[in-house]
Amino acid sequence: MHQDIQITIIDREGAEHQINAPTDMNLNLMEVCRIHELPVKGECGGMAMCATCQIYVETPHELPAASDDELAMLDQAFFVKDNSRLGCQINMHADLDGLVVRLAPEA
Repeated sequence: MHQDIQITIIDREGAEHQINAPTDMNLNLMEVCRIHELPVKGECGGMAMCATCQIYVETPHELPAASDDELAMLDQAFFVKDNSRLGCQINMHADLDGLVVRLAPEA
């Protein structure tokens, strides 16, 4: 069943972007950011091999556990916090309605 969800992405200048994200296209958060022309590089194309899509999760949404690859990449990234995740590893689905994330600073 098709359902758009609303997410909020806070950019590096503190501006909030309210975005409707489709849940039926198998998109991840990095791709949604890029579609909406937010400054997320995603240099590895979503393979968890860089940290250019690092975000901070600002809401208590239940997310899937980070994979070993994601944890290894975050271990090498700059500006990592307890709520850091790679946007490419967060797939859009109905349970993420209302999600708020902040873009991490660029290294």
